[in-house]
Amino acid sequence: MISACANEGSFQEALKLLKQMEREGIKPNLATWNGLISGYAMKGKARQALILIRQLRFTGLKGDVVSWTALISGCSQNKLFEDSVTFFAEMQNDGVKPNSATLVTVLKSCASLGLLKKGSELHCYATRRGMDMKVHVSTALIDMYCKSGNLRNAHQVFRMLEDKNVATWNAMIVGFANYGKTKEAFLLFEDMLSSGIKPDSITFTALLTGCRHSGLIDAGWKYFDDMKQKYNITPTLEHYAGIADLLARGGFLDEALDFIKNMPFKPDAGVWGSLLCACKTHRNLQVAEFAAKNLLRLEPRNSANYMLMIAIYAAENQWDDVHNMRVAMNRLAVKSGAGWSWLQIGQTIHSFSVEGQTHPEMGTIYFELYQLVSKMKVLGYVPDTSCIVHNIREEEKKKLLMAHTEKLAITYGLIKTSKGMPLRVVTNIRVCNDCHVVAKLISEISGREIFLRDGVRVHHFKQGQCSCNDYW
Repeated sequence: MISACANEGSFQEALKLLKQMEREGIKPNLATWNGLISGYAMKGKARQALILIRQLRFTGLKGDVVSWTALISGCSQNKLFEDSVTFFAEMQNDGVKPNSATLVTVLKSCASLGLLKKGSELHCYATRRGMDMKVHVSTALIDMYCKSGNLRNAHQVFRMLEDKNVATWNAMIVGFANYGKTKEAFLLFEDMLSSGIKPDSITFTALLTGCRHSGLIDAGWKYFDDMKQKYNITPTLEHYAGIADLLARGGFLDEALDFIKNMPFKPDAGVWGSLLCACKTHRNLQVAEFAAKNLLRLEPRNSANYMLMIAIYAAENQWDDVHNMRVAMNRLAVKSGAGWSWLQIGQTIHSFSVEGQTHPEMGTIYFELYQLVSKMKVLGYVPDTSCIVHNIREEEKKKLLMAHTEKLAITYGLIKTSKGMPLRVVTNIRVCNDCHVVAKLISEISGREIFLRDGVRVHHFKQGQCSCNDYW
């Protein structure tokens, strides 16, 4: 009863039942408390769940691995990834040993944050405890390494695992696809079939992702047809969205729009959003306005949608339309979402936000960044201000470019890490053209490898080149 109430979010009712048990002289056992802890955690009330775990000692009980895993899992499901990692450390400090379910959950959080060092530590722990060969743990490790910019380690874990299931194969195929290693993803798919593993819908989502990142339209259509005809898998909205995005990225915007209008699903915000993004790349205002109209109808309070349309209008110097979009945002009290980037130095996560708190070493960072810009100009660098959506002088636009969080994070990494050490940065938005060029040039000047995971894919910069081949 208590667990059911908690899972439904009826916490007052659950607490009443607990008090009733106490009045009747019934002492709640740990399983009862764990039900309440799990309910709080799943509903995003992590702090209340933590308080319950700490208060258990006053009842003669102590939080066990189930208690802590429920808390960590709840944080992860509610995208409170930093809290998830923090509570995992508290769990260990409390003397509770994690099980494989705990590891899988915290590895998911490390993957989302791009915390390679912490994820590697968990890998070592799993190996010491003999859990690294469990298929669900290995699959989580593969996902973590792929998202944290270490494809080599991901593939090593994959190769060492003998009993792979479809989720394991999918994780590795997705990893290759997101890196732009489409050929490797296709070959791995063939190996998967040869091993007797049947693909599922996620497999084809991964393959279509590879096609989208490499502009392979014919291959994308082939996999889309094969999943229906050869493998009897009914395409979902996600697969149709993949084809629409594939066409749009390739510049076939009218064809993409026609496909969207005729697909057997009602287009969601993701479909219209990807079309709008492609319109920005290919500068098609007519299709952009149609996509934006549908997108804003579905998500009228999502600031990213407005900002994307503002960027499209700004690129065409249609400042009256830019003003009208800002007025629409103000009318609905929509605030533009802040872009941020972060990287891990030692055990500390350093975050950089457009509107957040200033980093304590910002003066040093800007000094080093402008030194780098001087070196880049010798190599032919010309700032690309097309992403600046303000009607201001060109010199002011160039100053705003220098405040992009990806540049600040990469520069800080150069300052704080040893020569030759790879840099791994995560950002929450699609990297702009200028930051992409700058990252390539910094990799050439510094001799560093830079792994930048943006809202679209993983970019691996090395010796002045990017793994995406400038197609993202």
